[in-house]
Amino acid sequence: MTVSTSLPSSGVDEAVLIIPVVKAENGDDPDTGTPAVLAADRYLPDAAVGAIESALTAVGGTGAEGQVHRLVIDSLPVASVLTIGMGSRRDEWPADVVRRAAGTAARSLDKTAAAVTTLSAVDLEATVEGLIMGAYRFTEFRSDKTAPKDDGLRSVTVLTSEADAAESAVRRATQVASAVAIARDFVNTPPSHLYPDEFARRAKALGESAGLTVEVLDEKALAEAGYGGIVGVGQGSSRPPRLVRLTHRGGDGENRKKVALVGKGITFDTGGISIKPAANMHHMTSDMSGAAAVIATMVLVAQQQLPIDVIATVPMAENMPSATAQRPGDVLTQYGGTTVEVLNTDAEGRLILADAIVRACEDEPDYLIETSTLTGAQTIALGARTPGVMGSDEFRDRVAALSQRVGENGWAMPLPEELKEELKSTVADLANVGSSRYAGMLLAGAFLREFVADGVQWAHIDIAAPAYNTGSPWGYTPKGGTGVPTRTLFAVLKDICRNG
Repeated sequence: MTVSTSLPSSGVDEAVLIIPVVKAENGDDPDTGTPAVLAADRYLPDAAVGAIESALTAVGGTGAEGQVHRLVIDSLPVASVLTIGMGSRRDEWPADVVRRAAGTAARSLDKTAAAVTTLSAVDLEATVEGLIMGAYRFTEFRSDKTAPKDDGLRSVTVLTSEADAAESAVRRATQVASAVAIARDFVNTPPSHLYPDEFARRAKALGESAGLTVEVLDEKALAEAGYGGIVGVGQGSSRPPRLVRLTHRGGDGENRKKVALVGKGITFDTGGISIKPAANMHHMTSDMSGAAAVIATMVLVAQQQLPIDVIATVPMAENMPSATAQRPGDVLTQYGGTTVEVLNTDAEGRLILADAIVRACEDEPDYLIETSTLTGAQTIALGARTPGVMGSDEFRDRVAALSQRVGENGWAMPLPEELKEELKSTVADLANVGSSRYAGMLLAGAFLREFVADGVQWAHIDIAAPAYNTGSPWGYTPKGGTGVPTRTLFAVLKDICRNG
């Protein structure tokens, strides 16, 4: 991706000029007016702006948010113009409106070799993030029969009035969007090819290439160290579990904060002996989305050299039914000594996370952020696009606010004290599920709270539905892995760097 202060002076084969347009202000009925080109006058002559607005009106364009039209404007040195609706005109444009518009434009240009955009007239970094995330495609397992015949958006020039400042902004945005792509690739890789050992191998390779310190514990090391949750969940599979630790040291500052990240890495979840229904079980390829986001975030932290210490603890296992699988009614001993009665083997994520949280707290972090596709109850409570955020009240609210700011839309949820009663066991310290069908998302959060060390500010982000889009693409979000909550995690880490 390059930047330029002006359009090319001569024709560019196959190039498309992306133009943001807004609804015209026409009294009480803006849809009947001529849609207006937004801020393109700094790059385009008045005649070209008028031609675009006239052509758009002729094909019924209104400038409504997300509306796309492809036009041919003879007076411009590009093959065509793509207009993307931004909705009603605003004094300030929220970054995620710009991201969604850029993502929608990129998705509509799959067969385009080059694109030139003026969307940067609104928000440069949001434009670049949206373009790259919207252009994402996962084709690793496509044969020649179904593989795309083009390379998609392989060349993009962003128009800006300040080219020098734009270079660093484009670099930052590209790194963020690329980290999201790393997480998406992990999630979209089928469990036949991404099992715990392979997941750990790929995480190690990524981490070391980014300059992180990486440690991998295999099944023998996990058993010897007493990681009962990870071992118990993984014992039903022929592909044994792993624990990956990735460390970034952010320098020698006296007041440097330390943050622990934890992400659930169930590479496939059948439910174990408490087996899931067959319908849609294939979606459980996404049950390692939390781990994917944490690994991608660690790569991004290293690339941007944040002045902060960040240590990721990522448990990985496959939850399968077999003669060696744990049974409902079994009792296991978590890392750190807490005993848990496993009443439902499909509530396995919290078991591997409990081990990882205790280990992460041994590093004495100031903050701990854990994320996981933990409960179907998240979908029931908040729908397909809104992660639930639980934890220490102040830090929970901070994480949710930052998540909303970057467009991943986390929503703060409570952890009522009375839920602890639901987790009582008759034979162990805790049960892994309650007896009630209510408040399942909150109950899982309450379980995890039992393993967080005193004095650690913590947040749990349930991304059960937001991590994997089973519907149609929208904005910059494709079908399949979304990369949520990579941008939330990174935004929180940057905020801690600035504000402690």
